[in-house]
Parts: sequence; C-alpha cells; structure tokens
Amino acid sequence: MTKKEEYVIARYEHSGERFEILVKPKEANELRSGKSISISDVVVSDEIFKDVKKGLKASPAALKKVFGTTDFEEVARQIILKGEIQLTAEQRKELIENKRKQIVEYISRNAIDPKTHLPIPRTRIEMAMEQAKVQIDPNKDIEAQALQIVKEISKIIPIRIAKALVEIKVGMKYSSRVKSQLHNLGEVKKTNWLGDGTLIAELEIPAGMQQELIDKLNSLTKGEIEVKILEIK
Repeated sequence: MTKKEEYVIARYEHSGERFEILVKPKEANELRSGKSISISDVVVSDEIFKDVKKGLKASPAALKKVFGTTDFEEVARQIILKGEIQLTAEQRKELIENKRKQIVEYISRNAIDPKTHLPIPRTRIEMAMEQAKVQIDPNKDIEAQALQIVKEISKIIPIRIAKALVEIKVGMKYSSRVKSQLHNLGEVKKTNWLGDGTLIAELEIPAGMQQELIDKLNSLTKGEIEVKILEIK
C-alpha cells in the first residue's frame, strides 16, 4: 500500500467543475516532463474525485462535459498535465533537486565554451547557476529551463548551446561494428565506404558530448579510429 506521505492531490478546475486524483509526485512530475510513463504507475487509485478529502466523486456527466470522455486513463492524464499538483515542502525540495541535476546534465551535454569550443565541467555550470541565483521550476520542461538558464549564466561564464560536426575514419577491422552503432552515437550526416573497407562517416552531436563520443569510439575499436571535429555550430 502506498504511504500517505508518498502521494499527493492533482487538481484541475474548468467550467465551474473541480476534479482531483491521487498521484505519486515523482512519477507525476516525470509524466509532465514528457517521459513516457504508464498512468497506472502514476496514480494511486482509479477514482476521480470532486473533493478527495471529503470523499466526493466526480459525476460521469461532469467528466463528459469537461473532458469529452469518462475514460479514467485519459481523464487522469489531462488532470496531471493541465492541473496543479499539491506538494509538501519536502516533496517539492526533492523534485527541484532532481530537476536541477537533469538541467545541469542537459547543459553539460549541449553547451560549450565559445572561446575554446570545449565542453564545460558540470561543477563550473553549477557554480555559475548558484552565482546567478537561478530558480528551478519542478513542473517546467527541462530543455526550456536549460535554454533560459544558459542565457542567465552567460553573463557569468562564456557559454552557448552548440552542435559539433564530427568526422570518423575507421579501418575494415572495426568498420562494421562502428557502422552498426552510428545511429546510437549521433545524427548521421554522411557515410562513405572506401575500396579497402574503410568507413568514413560524419556525425552531428551535442557539442558537449565530444569527449564522450571519442571515448565510446575508442572502446568500440580499441583505439584504432581517427576522430576529427570538422565544425562547431
């Protein structure tokens, strides 16, 4: 059974009607952030209330009027995505910290120092966010917040979101292995096979992932690969 402190009320009001359901805060926030997650993993029960605390259930007529359906999963999804989630102070603090880590990860993977074209260490990003007194919204999209935060901390450190165009060249010994992994490594822009079985390919990746890509390719080929940064854009 789910403990009381592990669930909260998600509330949506529209056309003079109020609808409430019980949800797990972490999972509800993940759904709102765009993660693919089953409604059954988010809700605590399959009841839709007019007032949870009073135990008053919403009428089928009210559901039909506002949502156009009485299907529980569809209604619950709309309540979670469009409504408000009532969090305790501790739950809110935990969600903000998790979202902050996700934002730092996004920025570190996608941003570079425009002067050196090198990725920026996470600690430097975190310090700049602290200096800029950045506020994290636990309910707002990660990418949208990250882009706004980059603008704010660019006043403190040189930083910008960028893409890197990378050329890789690998001999016949490992070319098939690398070719099978290209789409997992970045956006494939071009591939070319030479007569001796050598593969030359161009990939576009988030600029902050340059070293990660090089490490993965070296692991796949035991270091027998050439990697060249063609462009930072």
